[in-house]
Amino acid sequence: MKKQHIISLFLLFSALLFSQEKVTGKITFDNNQPLPGANIYWQNTQIGAVSDDKGNFSIPFTAENTVLVISYVGFKTVTLTITEPKSITQNLEFDNTLDEVTLTKVRKSLQKNYLTAANVQTMTSKELLKAACCNLSESFETNPSIDVNFSDAVSGSRQIRMLGLTSPYILMTEENIPAIRGASQAYGLSFVPGTWVESIQITKGAGSVVNGFESISGQINYEMIKPHDDIPFFLNAYGSTDSRFELNTHFNKKLNDKWATSLFLHGNARVSKNDMNDDGFLDNPIGQQINMINRWQYTDAEKGWVSFINFRYMNDDKQTGQVDFDPDRDRGTTNFWGSEINTEKLDISSKIGRVSTEVPWRSFGFQNAFNYHKQNSHFGLNQYDITQRSFYSNLIYNSILSNTSHKFTTGLNFTYDSFSENVNTFDFSRIDNSIGTFFEYTYCNGDDLNYVLGGRIDYHNRLGVFVTPRAHLRYKPFEKTTFRISAGRGKRSANIFAENQQLFASSRQFQILDSGGEIYGLDAEIAWNYGFSFLQGFKVFGKEAEFSVDFYRTDFQNQAIVDVDNSPQQVLFYNLDGKSFANSLQVDLSYEISHHFNVRTAYKYYDVQTEYTIGLVERPLQAKHRFFTNIAYETHVKEKGQQWKFDFTYNWLGKQRLPRTQSNPGEYRLQEFTNPFSVMNAQVTKTFSKTFEIYLGAENLGNYQQENAILGSNDPFGAYFDSSMVYAPVFGAMFYTGLRFKIQ
Repeated sequence: MKKQHIISLFLLFSALLFSQEKVTGKITFDNNQPLPGANIYWQNTQIGAVSDDKGNFSIPFTAENTVLVISYVGFKTVTLTITEPKSITQNLEFDNTLDEVTLTKVRKSLQKNYLTAANVQTMTSKELLKAACCNLSESFETNPSIDVNFSDAVSGSRQIRMLGLTSPYILMTEENIPAIRGASQAYGLSFVPGTWVESIQITKGAGSVVNGFESISGQINYEMIKPHDDIPFFLNAYGSTDSRFELNTHFNKKLNDKWATSLFLHGNARVSKNDMNDDGFLDNPIGQQINMINRWQYTDAEKGWVSFINFRYMNDDKQTGQVDFDPDRDRGTTNFWGSEINTEKLDISSKIGRVSTEVPWRSFGFQNAFNYHKQNSHFGLNQYDITQRSFYSNLIYNSILSNTSHKFTTGLNFTYDSFSENVNTFDFSRIDNSIGTFFEYTYCNGDDLNYVLGGRIDYHNRLGVFVTPRAHLRYKPFEKTTFRISAGRGKRSANIFAENQQLFASSRQFQILDSGGEIYGLDAEIAWNYGFSFLQGFKVFGKEAEFSVDFYRTDFQNQAIVDVDNSPQQVLFYNLDGKSFANSLQVDLSYEISHHFNVRTAYKYYDVQTEYTIGLVERPLQAKHRFFTNIAYETHVKEKGQQWKFDFTYNWLGKQRLPRTQSNPGEYRLQEFTNPFSVMNAQVTKTFSKTFEIYLGAENLGNYQQENAILGSNDPFGAYFDSSMVYAPVFGAMFYTGLRFKIQ
């Protein structure tokens, strides 16, 4: 019973508010997977309900009925004493007295929500295991909503995009606390090991005002494994043909019925130099990373308290550049071109919340986070150092207006950022701070309509006082049909150097066209995002299928333009003078061909244009057309947990516009558009038991490599050197293997 109270409190703390006149909740099984089709009824009555696709249920409450029965074939029947309307979460255990338990339906690894007002999809831990997912930047390879690109040809870092816009326009949060921002934008995704992540929620379009004003194209929130739900020990080992090796270990201890703690340790290293395209430069950096986190969770179910405390330390060292570069000998010289990026991070965060035991729809939460991020780096003769110290605090209160159809969330948050930033001999240090208040109203008639209206007012020491409105509406005319519309405004300070570090690995000269703004002489970025989506579930030959279409448009009122088209020897930063917009259309279809055999396919069209000094043109390095297919097959699970899993992902990218190089000499010119290309990834997993499995995979099976990935690689200190114009893989085919072992 402890576990169900723990999970219930966590869900309540996450602001799921429940009816006063009903008992509502969720039925789960096997590591908290939603269990659809469970029977819930009051003992000795005809009053009952059945859990839906997400395991959720709602049943009327009367004082005469106090014994609630929950049953499902193959599981142990549970009876609960319920004396008041409230919310519960019940995990059913397998009935081991039966010879065989057969589940006809399990949860999807990528879940689209029919019920929320916002367009949210959830990547579960099952989806994350479809690929190696060594870190967060590699966790989106099987998700058609997120585009994953390499940012340059030397650092090996990956950049994600959503709705045609790069990651700085996505609010990245860790358990709903802003996480990857500012100094960590370029490499921060690679600082979150994949084995630490329990699930990822992707929100398209304007996000919630609760989390701040910076979100423009959407929000990605990743949830870490919770100490109360974790297993005592987990081990993951990984190795690949590009000489990358990783080791992850998780240790968990339940101290008593209220306290639990986890210690996650991660280490990775790339030990050998690889130059598959023979351009004299490393295809991936060599280096190592040490990463650890200690999480504590406290839960008092009787009094309604739940809290988390996290302590994290990370140190990451990278070396890249020419194969013959020796940092001790060549640093600061023109002997060989090289780069070193050394990063140290320290994070401390806490979350505390209480659900009223007397009034279960009333709760509050208090979030606090301190982050220290220090990066010392050089790219050839370019020196870039940045240290960021940040503090974030958010106080949240949830309740209802008159009844549970009308809910609201309100609160205050504060953000402090101190940047010590040096570019070569120039000091761009600054301090940003803001304080704001928000209010979000949610209406739900419990059936076909719900909407969320939110707004916040903030004061920022550089941006002044401003208002951020956002709205989401969902209409569900039929059981498996959902329409959504959304609109919202976002505002942010562009950290032009931290967000564009790939440009340091070139001979371009940086120039800011100062317009008198408050951030690097530039004004704040402001954009409106509008969206529409349609989701339809149906059956074909008795098997489930889902079809969805969504269209989003982002209009910039102002943008910090990064102009690499004016001259191939220069990058200009200036305020938008004209139009800048991003149109994103996505059509996708998923179909369960047979039990354990699923296909997911998507087509994406982007129209992303910006007014540069050369006029209104397509954003460079952005494919207008993309096609995606993922095929997943699993064998039936045998008695001891033995199983095979097969996964294949295909990505086709259309032509992309390259930055202009027409003014360069002939040998240093690139074509105007790239050629279309395809990338294929695959993974096979063999599960020997519930405690041990091995996996074998390959990335870029077709061995596609970008030609001339580094412009001017023969003269890296010359005027035409540029490694930032990367649109395709550089390394070629890569194979990996690994194992997972756990003690449950």
